Amino acid sequence: MELRRAIFPLLLGFCLGARPVAAADAFASDWAAGLKSSARLIAGAPTAGVREAGVEIRLAPGAITYWRNPGDAGLPPTLSFEGSDNLAQARISFPAPRRLREGGAEAFGYDGALILPIDVEPIDAAKPVALALKLNYAVCETICVPAEASLRLALPSPEAPPSPFAPAIAAAKALTPRPVEWPALGADLTAAGPAAWRLCLAPQAGPRRDLFVEPPEAWWIDVRPEPGAAAGAECFRLSLMQKPPDSALPVTARLTVTGGQGPVETTIALTAGAGP
Repeated sequence: MELRRAIFPLLLGFCLGARPVAAADAFASDWAAGLKSSARLIAGAPTAGVREAGVEIRLAPGAITYWRNPGDAGLPPTLSFEGSDNLAQARISFPAPRRLREGGAEAFGYDGALILPIDVEPIDAAKPVALALKLNYAVCETICVPAEASLRLALPSPEAPPSPFAPAIAAAKALTPRPVEWPALGADLTAAGPAAWRLCLAPQAGPRRDLFVEPPEAWWIDVRPEPGAAAGAECFRLSLMQKPPDSALPVTARLTVTGGQGPVETTIALTAGAGP
């Protein structure tokens, strides 16, 4: 991981010269191309209230990019909307990630292509919104390289024709974990040691489920599937591997569950030697 990150400054100059590779239209910005990827802004369904947009990223075959929690290696994307016009707030959603092998490490992220949906809240709903986005993200194949895109898009007014990108943004939103309360998750959490836990998910139809745990910065909780679950249940072992000096349990973490009947997320307080 450190070697990959050390390469970033050496290659930064190659990527900062990102260039448009296709003309923009009324619903999309130019593409900004890097060494292994390209990115653009797209507009979703125009409404009188919150407006929809998205960041579309396309990756070269074999390349990956990262979720908000990159896993063992890599860097999460950063998005700045400084310089936008009539923008009160831009809320970014991250579709559920996958586990991706990266050498001897395990990354959380995406391959192929993805869209990060954005809910855009204007200062004045009667006026147009122009999004300005500075996007920084990492793209990894054999080595990791930084990618940067400076994008701008005037969002269509509510009276504009339907955006051709609205269905794609809606599909990306459907892949975004839905917030639920802990009891609704249908999970059982038991202590497996002073700083370890066993979390079992009740049987559910659909694809095999996976679990991602996000503790606060400087904490690290390892998650591994655990065999021996009851029929249909899926269990995971959570182990506290690192914490800040002078910190102690309990710690609040965000849990994301993928697969089953759709991705969901919740928060939980992990307590020494006990469940919630």
